[in-house]
Amino acid sequence: MTERKAEIKRTTKETDITIELNIDGSGMSSISTGIGFFDHILTLFSRHGFFDLNINAKGDLEVDQHHTVEDIGICLGQAFAKAFGDKAGIRRFGNSTIPMGESLANVVLDLCDRPFLVYNVPLKNSKVGEFDVELIEEFFHAFVNNCGATLHINLAYGSNTHHIIEAIFKAFGRAMDQATSKDERIKGVLSTKGTL
Repeated sequence: MTERKAEIKRTTKETDITIELNIDGSGMSSISTGIGFFDHILTLFSRHGFFDLNINAKGDLEVDQHHTVEDIGICLGQAFAKAFGDKAGIRRFGNSTIPMGESLANVVLDLCDRPFLVYNVPLKNSKVGEFDVELIEEFFHAFVNNCGATLHINLAYGSNTHHIIEAIFKAFGRAMDQATSKDERIKGVLSTKGTL
C-alpha cells in the first residue's frame, strides 16, 4: 500500500508552520502551537482519528491567536489533501457522534472536493481559559477550503464549553478516520462521476 503521508511548510509574516501527517498512523502526536488549549484539542483529533501528527507552529500571538489557528487549519487541510492523493479506494464519507459529559456533538463529512462548512455550535462563553472559542469556526473554514471537504458540525446539546469543543474534535477525528479509510470493495473512487 502506498504510504499516505504529507509534510507541509508554510511561512508568512504572521506564522511559521510545519506539519507532518501520516493518515495510516496510530494516533501519536507532537503538537506545539503556543496555544495550550489548541494543542490539547489537536492532540485529541490525532488520537481519536489514529493519525500520526506533528505540528510545530510559531505565530504572532502578541497580536492574538487568530492567525495561528487559521493558518494551522490551512496547513492541516493541505496535508490531508496531499496525503490522500487521488482518493482511490477511500470511503469518502465519515460520521461520528461523541458525548463528553453533558455535551453531545455530531460531525459529518464528505471528502468530495466541494468545500463547505455548516457550523451549528452555539456557545455561551467566549473563551476557554485564554483561548478564543470563535476561532474554532475559523479553523474549520480554513480546513475545508484547503482539504476540499464538505463538513457539518452540529451540537445537539451541552453547557460546558470545554466539553463541547472536546466532543467536536474527537468526533472530527473519528469521522476523518472513517472517511479516509480504505474499502477493498471500492474500485477507483466512490463516485458515479469517476472523480472526487
